[in-house]
Amino acid sequence: MSLYKESGVNIEEGYKSVQLMRQYTEKTFIPGVLNGLGSFAGMFELGQGYKNPVLVSGTDGVGTKLEIAFKMNTYDTVGIDCTAMCVNDILCHGAKPVVFLDYMACGKLEAEKAADIVKGVSEGCQQAGCALIGGETAEMPGFYKEGEYDIAGFAIGVVEKDEIIDGSNIKSGDVLIGLESSGIHSNGYSLVRKLITDLDEEFEGKKMGEVLLTPTRIYVKPVLDLLSKVNINGMAHITGGGFIENIPRMFKNKNHRAVINKNSYEIPSIFKELMRRGVKEEEMYNTFNMGIGFVICVAREDVNKIMEILVGHGIVAHEIGYVDENEGENICLK
Repeated sequence: MSLYKESGVNIEEGYKSVQLMRQYTEKTFIPGVLNGLGSFAGMFELGQGYKNPVLVSGTDGVGTKLEIAFKMNTYDTVGIDCTAMCVNDILCHGAKPVVFLDYMACGKLEAEKAADIVKGVSEGCQQAGCALIGGETAEMPGFYKEGEYDIAGFAIGVVEKDEIIDGSNIKSGDVLIGLESSGIHSNGYSLVRKLITDLDEEFEGKKMGEVLLTPTRIYVKPVLDLLSKVNINGMAHITGGGFIENIPRMFKNKNHRAVINKNSYEIPSIFKELMRRGVKEEEMYNTFNMGIGFVICVAREDVNKIMEILVGHGIVAHEIGYVDENEGENICLK
């Protein structure tokens, strides 16, 4: 064996994938981007509009939801998921996402599929208002099965130091507002895949696989608008760990607890279907977002204004609970 290609790595396919990706990355370029795809590193200039900027970073992947994408031969939606999981996280501290990088690994590179993934990443970046300034595609024959990919992302945002949201302003009596999710998002799929094995099964007029691939909602633009108009005391992205793990993460003062009214909104049918297939309610709230993808904590007097702003962004939200004193638990579901 004397050629790299004979070992399973096709450099020409890599060149082709970069050319296909370029059309999508360039759609995300915003003021501050200093170079394009193909450099050794991406560069971004923050500019002069900040007094004391703090960089906020986050990284995440899509997880086993990818297996459904492989089986459905659909790749662009998971790119949106990859972006969403990262930008929604850094948003929780009040940061505006500015740059994004992605990493893909595969057994055999197929340029069109790789470009489809980046197309989704690009769409996610456009929804979040950040620039896709670089990435890496690793072809590793024998390590990954042919036709399978892994994808992860890395986001950097910026916030003024005195505007960081860290939960220190949360007080008893604050209201918890839940912003609806678009579905299961990107957590709990190891359990989902055990419960749902027929992706062609019809569910509410669609194939089940299509329902499960609904991309994660990106909350950046509506929440940044809220931050510019009202005070937000805390925020939580409802990812792995569901309500039970993620909502209390917004509390800096551990003497607080979240009281959640489970009947404050209609649980989406896909979650009811998972319960019908055998998942207990407590496990659901400790695994899935249950129809609420993002939670904000605000003063009672700001609730109506916040709801109006969210409606203007097409976001359905619900008053799902409140904050009170910790009574031996950091969250209460009732």
